[in-house]
Amino acid sequence: MSTPTVQAYRASLLHFHADPAFQEQAHHWHEDGLLIVADGKIAAAGDYAPLHAGLPPATEVIDYRGKLILPGFIDTHVHFPQTDMIASPAPGLLPWLETYTFPTERQFADPAHAREVADFFLDELLRCGTTTAMVYCTVHPASVEAFFSASEAHQLRMVAGKVMMDRNCPEFLRDTAESGARETEALIQRWHKRGRALYAITPRFAPTSSDAQLALAGELARAYPDTFLQTHVSENEDECAWVKSLFPQSRSYIDVYDHYGMLRPRAMFGHCIWLDERDRARMAETQSAAAICPTSNLFLGSGLFDFERADAARVPLSLATDVGGGTSFSMLQTMNEAYKVARMKGSYLPAMRMFYLATLGAARSMQLEGTIGSFAVGAEADFIVLDPRATPLLARRSERCDSLEELLFALALLGDDRTVAATFAAGRRVHQRDAA
Repeated sequence: MSTPTVQAYRASLLHFHADPAFQEQAHHWHEDGLLIVADGKIAAAGDYAPLHAGLPPATEVIDYRGKLILPGFIDTHVHFPQTDMIASPAPGLLPWLETYTFPTERQFADPAHAREVADFFLDELLRCGTTTAMVYCTVHPASVEAFFSASEAHQLRMVAGKVMMDRNCPEFLRDTAESGARETEALIQRWHKRGRALYAITPRFAPTSSDAQLALAGELARAYPDTFLQTHVSENEDECAWVKSLFPQSRSYIDVYDHYGMLRPRAMFGHCIWLDERDRARMAETQSAAAICPTSNLFLGSGLFDFERADAARVPLSLATDVGGGTSFSMLQTMNEAYKVARMKGSYLPAMRMFYLATLGAARSMQLEGTIGSFAVGAEADFIVLDPRATPLLARRSERCDSLEELLFALALLGDDRTVAATFAAGRRVHQRDAA
């Protein structure tokens, strides 16, 4: 047997073992910590002195003292084809789709274009400290091939899928119920569990899929239970009214998906703003998760996510950027907006909870606890190095922090891509901030 390749990193370490909203001391904090990686997996994480004493002779220790090492951020709802139309003005969700989204996505029939955007998109995620994302491609199978080829080249743990869309969209972006299901199944068989790739069955949202297409998506979800499923629900009041007119037999928007067997573990529903108590209870019962998209919801005027009611129902929660409706790839900036959304709804979101939702909380929502999202022994070594002195203002504020919670709050409210000093995927450094 070959000797494992061991790397060691010294810094303050933070990761979670429980949800801070429901358990005190839900985190592990080592102010002078050591993270040990062997063959791309976590070998140990803890206090520096005892772990350093047990390292193999001549092991190099990378010194990040003064910085924080955390698991890589996980973005549970993002559209890679919308990278080039981020920050496009529109009076609401539906006109924004018609004016910008659909024309932009048309270009992804071209494999070369799709690959160029995918490479830029992944570089941007890594620059912001995001090591895993649940990604919407376009209706074109070529867009999925390009995305997974790019993520494979970076050796990243990514989840993605071809959009299924057979009505209420331009002809140039339309598949059929049959072709959408056939192409999806072929992509599942080609990419799901290949290396670090995982596949998500991806009907865009109920209004752009016929009953026949939703039924076939549900059939695929049952036939391939370890795949993911992702779609949108209850984002915007006009959209909810449209769904009610299209599916009058359904009790609610999420009931449309439930009718077709699409609520299940590894199902991720973007937005979840305009839900009622029965919707939330059903999501919790089926372990269907909510991807909270605060920058997108504010940008499009869609509404404010209700953390208090979602927590009361124990809905699995995570944070997401939702680029290009979202206005930043940074999960730190997403935390900033999530905090404000919670305040506007009358609740308070501690920084510890926000960092949980962007790491272990997201992994749990995706049924990937133990694989990503923490420093559990054997987990994949996806981690980031955060610099509390990345900007003059952040440095000044961090020097005056009296607790870990206060420091994390400063990072969330004042941080952005500049705060990420380095990003590692499967033990390999895949981004390093320029010293300048």
